Amino acid sequence: MTYTYSPTGVCSSRIDLELEDGVIRSVAFTGGCNGNLQGISSLVKGMPAREAIERLQGIQCGWKPTSCPDQLSKALTAALEAAGQ
Repeated sequence: MTYTYSPTGVCSSRIDLELEDGVIRSVAFTGGCNGNLQGISSLVKGMPAREAIERLQGIQCGWKPTSCPDQLSKALTAALEAAGQ
């Protein structure tokens, strides 16, 4: 399944992801720190979504109460809920 998420409180404006049987197949961020977000996307590829959620949730960016990794955890959670998982 493909899923698009609109993050809040961060520089990126969109997260597109693809899940297959609860496993992350791809992640693409629009906006934000390009190199860091490409790295995060590469690291989570092939990882079970629930594992990525556990690792990424709650990460803060400087003084902000969230971050792009934290927003990715929220996107993954929403995608799993939409898929009924």
